[in-house]
Amino acid sequence: MNKGYVQIYTGNGKCKTTASIGLAVRALSRGLRVCLIQFIKGNEAEGECALLKETFDNIKVISTGTQNFIFGAPSTDEFKEAERGLNAAKEAVASNGYDLVILDEINVAIDLGIIQLDEIVKMIKNKPDTVELVLTGRGAKDELIELADLVTEMKPIKHYFDKGVKARVGIEK
Repeated sequence: MNKGYVQIYTGNGKCKTTASIGLAVRALSRGLRVCLIQFIKGNEAEGECALLKETFDNIKVISTGTQNFIFGAPSTDEFKEAERGLNAAKEAVASNGYDLVILDEINVAIDLGIIQLDEIVKMIKNKPDTVELVLTGRGAKDELIELADLVTEMKPIKHYFDKGVKARVGIEK
């Protein structure tokens, strides 16, 4: 790629991660090198990440987190996992080894305080011109939105979760 941009998928609606995975599949099918770093999720062995790794040689997937949904103050382990993800993200962006770097749920990690906003601002400002960088998650900070080239807000209009439907394997998880 001649020019890589910064994209943000945010909002309270569903499909931010799904959109970034779709972009990854498109990039992978065209031979681009992809690094997908998931924050807070903690298990790359399941679902779409396992399939991507089995299907494509040109992707690296790193999942961070403790697999526990964070209620209240994040644990020491969550901070350690977030730091591991941040270090991997810095390396992936700076290495020129990837055409597309996706930081899945990074906005939530920032909102929870396990990743510092200024670290991501610095990453965006210093990223090589050829790297496409995607940030996902609810609550994207204004500073990131200002720096981004593309921002999409997923807005919920109607959702079956509101009727008590739980996350379903193969659809939401």
